[in-house]
Amino acid sequence: MIKSWMVIGAVAFVVALGANLITPSDRKWFQRLQRPRWLTFEAAIPIIWTVIFICGAWSAYIVWERDPGSSNTWLLMAIYLLLEIVTIAYTPVMFRLRSLKVGTILGGTGFIIGLLLALAVLTTSNWAALLLVPYLLWSPIGTYTTWQMLHLNPQEA
Repeated sequence: MIKSWMVIGAVAFVVALGANLITPSDRKWFQRLQRPRWLTFEAAIPIIWTVIFICGAWSAYIVWERDPGSSNTWLLMAIYLLLEIVTIAYTPVMFRLRSLKVGTILGGTGFIIGLLLALAVLTTSNWAALLLVPYLLWSPIGTYTTWQMLHLNPQEA
């Protein structure tokens, strides 16, 4: 029998593969952009996001297991999925459109969805909500970084 954590993990993994929809020219565009001087932790960003996505999937698993198959749980699962899609879309969409403004908007949108989701799951499980805190702490940092890069590279709005 397929376990709920397997399905949640597989969906999260498949959606995360969407981040690979960037071309070498897209990468070159981003690499040439000026970055804030304080951005010294860029190499750690993939590790940070991996931990955040694991926490998000674990949160979804907790919510699912509390009330499997109910209409409220399905709605919450749809919001988890929306949050991951918006978060993953940040890189390929911003790179493809070559627009730091779009990246900033996607980052801010993800934070709002994440905050609403955390508040919604709080009534189901304190642990599930707590597992969304890393996203809520890191997402504004990424969004602020993109916003700062927009000001350092105004031609890339």
